[in-house]
Amino acid sequence: MAKRAVKALAVGATAAAAAGAVYTAKKSAKNMEIKRAERLIKAYDPQDRRAYFVGGGLASMAGAAYLIRDANFKGENIFIYEGKSILGGSNDGMGTPENGFVCRGGRMLNEETYENFWELFSTIPSLEKPHKSVTEEILEFDQAHPTCAKARLIDKNGKIVNVSSMGFKNEDRMALGKLMMTPEDQLDDLTIQDWFRETPHFFETNFWYMWQTTFAFQKWSSLFEFKRYMERMLFEFSRIETLEGVTRTPYNQYDSVILPIKKFLEDKGVNFVTNCVVKDIDFQNDSTITATSIHLESNGEEDVVYLKEKDLCLMTNGCMTDCATLGDYNTPAKMEATNPISAELWSKVAEKKQVLGNPAPFFSKPEETNWESFTVTCKSDWLHKLIEEISGNIPGSGALMTFKDSNWLMSIVVAAQPHFINQPADEYIFWGYGLYTNTAGNYVQKPMRDCTGKEILEELLYHLHLQEKELEIKADIVNVIPCMMPYIDAQFQPRKKTDRPPVVPPTSVNFAMISQFVEIPEDMVFTEEYSVRAARIAVYQLLGLPEVKICPVTPFKKNPIVLAKALKTAYR
Repeated sequence: MAKRAVKALAVGATAAAAAGAVYTAKKSAKNMEIKRAERLIKAYDPQDRRAYFVGGGLASMAGAAYLIRDANFKGENIFIYEGKSILGGSNDGMGTPENGFVCRGGRMLNEETYENFWELFSTIPSLEKPHKSVTEEILEFDQAHPTCAKARLIDKNGKIVNVSSMGFKNEDRMALGKLMMTPEDQLDDLTIQDWFRETPHFFETNFWYMWQTTFAFQKWSSLFEFKRYMERMLFEFSRIETLEGVTRTPYNQYDSVILPIKKFLEDKGVNFVTNCVVKDIDFQNDSTITATSIHLESNGEEDVVYLKEKDLCLMTNGCMTDCATLGDYNTPAKMEATNPISAELWSKVAEKKQVLGNPAPFFSKPEETNWESFTVTCKSDWLHKLIEEISGNIPGSGALMTFKDSNWLMSIVVAAQPHFINQPADEYIFWGYGLYTNTAGNYVQKPMRDCTGKEILEELLYHLHLQEKELEIKADIVNVIPCMMPYIDAQFQPRKKTDRPPVVPPTSVNFAMISQFVEIPEDMVFTEEYSVRAARIAVYQLLGLPEVKICPVTPFKKNPIVLAKALKTAYR
């Protein structure tokens, strides 16, 4: 027996050594391939080619950075057109101490899945710590303010719900398992509720309440996106009750992400043209997709930019914050869903070139794609302390806390303070949102979309069971700013796989689309990574650069350790 055991150990050691040798050889070959790609990229000569970006969001800024960093483009040959007066797209954060602060939304980062985001921002200097990169700054901040939520769900009695169990029945587990094994080409136009129609209990589980509100899914959202989130975020499944995988920026994403990359691009000479709407794009009349001119409108005046041979055009084909409106403490944020400018432009170019996708499934049902956020600015930390007593979370540690019995399905996040660069030390802010805006509140008998900031605060205090302190709390409020967003969930709408165009269509000569509405296999929309990855794919493919340097999607769904943890969580 002892000899057989020794022999088995020897065989195992030999196999391990062989496997190690194969791994080392593959790694060495990969490193050689990357070094070759780096030499080719470094030698690339764009000469005087110009690049025109439609939309001033993160994708366009990332694309400009890649052109400069990896394709040797001159900054002065890059133009970014933005219809609004401020850059950043959906990554926003603004306000004043006197009138209060506002974020339309908050973006959770993730250390494991934001492969290209971290790589790009490792080369962008921090504004406050120029000797460090933005990536280093964010990860250092996250280590100092780790997320470990103690109150993910709050019930109607104001008590923390025990979410150590996902609350699944066997039929819920079977339906989830079947979905994970079903090919995407069988999921055209299906919704989440279509899949779980025979197992309605699924929508009553702790898992669904947490997963839904963490990522802003609706029951009628696309099964495509739900499946991709389950696969891409599989490692997060086993810690959804604490959200320990969430990585937060030092400030809001505008201050911590957009401003540093904007400064980097400005220093390189990139041209930012704000208050300038792109009305149309012309293409060469042949079988290729070759952009020839860009029609602009600025301050009521029209202009046309003509592309020369080898110039590039990269277009944001859809913006989730189109038609967003703001209210204030005494004024509701209006629901105004007409004329989303990014979708209108997408429709025009898609009519000219059939392979450029179909915006209709995403931008035709604002009653299904809307939700409303609100930002509360306080004169002191008193309300924050009261929320901390209820939740057990110090600011910055709790991530999302959802009131599961709220008619609006309201959630709040209390970030580490300050959350804005210009936020005074004696002011405190927090953010929240409601998924169901057209139902009457539990306390305020009006739909959320019809409520002022004051009424949204009153509904929140009802769920926090703080009504006896209402007058004192209101006296401590600077402002509550609601934000209505008709298309914020547009990227989650049911669709056919062909409705989202590829980043660079097969017949494209100089045109690409970069947004949350392009098709990137295996990746998940509604993330910073999706914008950055789309931009990198666009630049590398249009210029014929070696794509080996694009960081691939990490295959967590094939990791046995991650799978084992997920399975264990499903049976808790």
